[in-house]
Amino acid sequence: MSMILISTGALIGRPHNRDFTLLKDFTKQLNCDGFEFMMYNSWYEKKDQLLSFLVNSKLKFPVMHAEKSIGEAVSKGGEENFEDAFNRFKINCQIAKEIGAGKMVIHLWDGITSDQNFQNNIEAYPVLRDIAAEKDIDLLCENVVCNRNNPLDNWKILYEKYPDIHFIWDTKMAAFHGQDEDLYTDENAWLWKENHIRHFHVNDYAGGIMDWANLKTLAIGRGHVDFEKFFHFMKNIGYKGTYTLESTAFNQNAEMDFEMLDGEIDFIKKRVS
Repeated sequence: MSMILISTGALIGRPHNRDFTLLKDFTKQLNCDGFEFMMYNSWYEKKDQLLSFLVNSKLKFPVMHAEKSIGEAVSKGGEENFEDAFNRFKINCQIAKEIGAGKMVIHLWDGITSDQNFQNNIEAYPVLRDIAAEKDIDLLCENVVCNRNNPLDNWKILYEKYPDIHFIWDTKMAAFHGQDEDLYTDENAWLWKENHIRHFHVNDYAGGIMDWANLKTLAIGRGHVDFEKFFHFMKNIGYKGTYTLESTAFNQNAEMDFEMLDGEIDFIKKRVS
């Protein structure tokens, strides 16, 4: 049976001063199977306090999302940036191990630099993979939006170099590049037939191709992604793995919309059961 997770990044953000202790109350109000823990860069200095809270919370964290500046440092490249990225990633993997996360989502490229220096990202991947493997963590490279190439082409380059690579497919990011339908093609069947995609982020998108002004994480039904087709395909290929909802549940006043997230959970459960 598939597990429906919610990203902790959908629950706490800047309006909450990124107070992770709020998760104690927020998570009680949701009918999901667990959570994907999202790491923020402001939490490194609070690592011990953070770890203590997460472990004592007894929440299920099958998946962790690595802090995004790791990918940005990799993209910039250079010895100093690589060292910073790898050191940060080691901390992320330590946290993942402690909270029981067996999968780690990473933005292998990120920031303004994005995939403009893709050789940096290619070179960094095996180091990051091996750091994760030391903690028995499966590293999943996300189809992050690009400003030079596109996610699928980048994945193919990585696959040719590292045939054992694993991925996570984000529906919004695929739609941003007009690649949401590409998941279903014979050309890309290797992604699921060879079990390279190990996790999914389920988010809607309302913009056009590479429409940066509309790169927002929307709830199911608030954009134009065809989720009926998506979940029909998932069922047909026999996928029984994890899904994470990332739809932001708070507004600028830190007011929460748990009903929206529970509605998404019900939508998915009806289609994967």
